[in-house]
Amino acid sequence: MKAYELIRETFFRKTYVWVAHLSWLVIYGLFWLLFLPSGMEAGAFIFLWGGFFLPLALSAGILGNDIASGRICVLATKPLWLGQFYIYRLLGLSLQGAVHLLLGGGIVFVLDALLGRGTPNRLGLWLFATWLLFNACAALSTSLSVVVKRAYNSLALLLAAALFYLLLDVLAGYWLEYGTAEFVRKLIQFTWLPFKLLYRMAEGRYGKYSFAAGKYGFTKTLACTIHCLILTTVYATIGVHLLTRRQFFSQRD
Repeated sequence: MKAYELIRETFFRKTYVWVAHLSWLVIYGLFWLLFLPSGMEAGAFIFLWGGFFLPLALSAGILGNDIASGRICVLATKPLWLGQFYIYRLLGLSLQGAVHLLLGGGIVFVLDALLGRGTPNRLGLWLFATWLLFNACAALSTSLSVVVKRAYNSLALLLAAALFYLLLDVLAGYWLEYGTAEFVRKLIQFTWLPFKLLYRMAEGRYGKYSFAAGKYGFTKTLACTIHCLILTTVYATIGVHLLTRRQFFSQRD
């Protein structure tokens, strides 16, 4: 299968993929119409809803279903490196995320224009940060799909995220005076999904000073972007390694 075919298959592999896209876009519109959020509130909503929950919905069973059904064996017999199968599936998700966020940003822009509220503050930066988070979540979820049966990879990632942040709360409450909580917080912040880094970047904390003013705002934003891309690459590399080392069976699980 060629790259185009695999990426296209990712777009059309399940009906619920399109249902998820349309549902999320409707939710963006309803959120604006019902709550009339500020630029910060709107950006934060898109960041969480589109950057974390959307990739979970789109990546559910993205490789696990093929492995469990035995379809992966058909692909393995073709002149195709299984790492390519992983990469093109992930690229398909990333392209979906980009198109989705452009449409979501367009909906927000049109609604704000119709309501006379003006262009949302830093909307482009919020969308870019959301896309970076989307890619990191999609890569981690796709890697989990190699080892987690069928569509449970999304649930596993959701529970893992909740567990990580619950652990942070416990550490902050009991071990902060010993410095343990701060160490774990930094470890999770720079190795786990980059929620905090990207949120700070999107709200302007890393870019509130102009590049010409020499306050390194642009440099911090660029460093944050590179860090998130490196994380995505690491998550994907782990998934490719796991997929290419697995033994597959043609019978259904």
